[in-house]
Amino acid sequence: MSGGSTRPARRRALLLALGALPVAAFAEDLRSVADTPTSARTPDGRFIHWVEHRIDDEGLGGEAIRGGDGLLMADVDGDGRIDVVSVHEDSHHLRIAFGSEDPDRWTNVTIAHGHVVGAIEDVAAGDLDGDGDLDLVAACEEAHLSVFANPGGAKARRTPWPALVPSITTGRGSWLQVAVSDLDGDGRPEVIAANKGHADVVRLTANERPDLSTSRFRIDGDPLDDASWHEQSLLRDGIPNQVVIVDVDDDGDPDVLTAERLSNRMTLLVNEGVDAKGMLRVTPRPIAIAAGFPVPEGWRGFSNAFNAVFADLDGDGRKDLVVSVLEAEPGETTSWTRAGLGWLSQPEDLAAPWTYHRIGDVLPDWVIGIGVADIDGDGALDAVVGGYSGLNVVRGGYSGASRDVDDPSVTASSSVARIAWFRSPGNPSGSWTRHDVSRRVRGMYDDFVARDLDGDGDVDFVATRGNSGEYDGVFWLEQRRSTAPQPAFVADRLEDSRALPLPPADWRIRYGEAVEYVAPNKAAQDAALRAAERREGRAPGTTDPDGG
Repeated sequence: MSGGSTRPARRRALLLALGALPVAAFAEDLRSVADTPTSARTPDGRFIHWVEHRIDDEGLGGEAIRGGDGLLMADVDGDGRIDVVSVHEDSHHLRIAFGSEDPDRWTNVTIAHGHVVGAIEDVAAGDLDGDGDLDLVAACEEAHLSVFANPGGAKARRTPWPALVPSITTGRGSWLQVAVSDLDGDGRPEVIAANKGHADVVRLTANERPDLSTSRFRIDGDPLDDASWHEQSLLRDGIPNQVVIVDVDDDGDPDVLTAERLSNRMTLLVNEGVDAKGMLRVTPRPIAIAAGFPVPEGWRGFSNAFNAVFADLDGDGRKDLVVSVLEAEPGETTSWTRAGLGWLSQPEDLAAPWTYHRIGDVLPDWVIGIGVADIDGDGALDAVVGGYSGLNVVRGGYSGASRDVDDPSVTASSSVARIAWFRSPGNPSGSWTRHDVSRRVRGMYDDFVARDLDGDGDVDFVATRGNSGEYDGVFWLEQRRSTAPQPAFVADRLEDSRALPLPPADWRIRYGEAVEYVAPNKAAQDAALRAAERREGRAPGTTDPDGG
């Protein structure tokens, strides 16, 4: 424990002698990341710690939402207060937490539930019908896009949202990511989405060589009229994994970051305007990764941009890319145990490689959610990350650990749910400092949005949580500052998934051998699919540890 005190050890020995609790419980509970006094400090010397505030979950709203995934923040009902739109993949929920003047008082409303948002993975907002209200588009892994028209004002909280599943998006795969943007500059937003084929794909069989689409949908007329939807495929390249809208070249029009999930390739689609038929012209610019530090000849860097954030980290006026990167040395393909967060410096010429700078890792935990903001107030951009429990990162699959209860096989050496942030050194090519916030047996933190929710002048974060049964939902992390060190993290619940310490230095030796290639939430569904495939004589498919 921090501080070198012998009192916790004496107390632990006494209670063990009395037979109060097993050794493992004390080793983890009394040395948890959350309970460790923070060492993070602001420039004026105050200590930074974090307090959890729940926004939406089964215990608050009475609805069994599961699998918190994507989220966005916007004033949906036009009352001047920020709202939180969230998706819950495992229970098939699209929810909005309508805000108030009190950041701890929210009105939680289900906008859609069931097949219309089956395995909903992502959500985007835009005024699709031109009435001044933000409408919503959902990407659903089972297996279409859905559009929801905002009824406007206070009606957004009280009345059903008219919906459409565009037929052009049905019966053809699994939609993973979605964005809304006016790519062609005509004043009407379009929908951009990535279709990865089927809900839990990881690796391909010998006969599978799909080139699925990252698509643009023009909406000519009422977005709730099926005939209004028109698709243009922007890129067909393997298994699409991402769409991020960014004006990467600062020419005034939006470009699109795409990614391929299995071979870990990223491609920028540079917007070149429209042709005479109204079709968007794009120039694909693959993002090659060059190391910004000494590496052996033959070193390679990979990324499938499962989550990615653009920000100018080096102050050169060009947008850089913060992303998780896999590294491979000569003779390797990709190394799951050499993966960490980094930033790619944008070159002057987009045809040139982007230079990779390491930020840090949370191994054996896995970086999923990424947020970027000036956390400590020193003027430099820092990064927050969230992990994904229940993975086997050594073998590239799932561990098989339950998402409903704390699996007794999970130890501090397992891949679990961690939240951490990395302090920028000011010169972002220097060494970043990791500050761990929380580490639990169960949890997935897929998205972080920076926002000063309590208006005290420092950055807080809103995030979703999955992989943890009844604890799944939406929460915000309040940043607090104090003159003396405090525990790194104060939980909202008295009971939650078991808190863990940092992994031991020899975690690889202690790491569990169990590996599965079907996510726990998809196991029953997958078994039924395999049975159908056997009956029909079709080749079985396989699955993916990214869980998206």
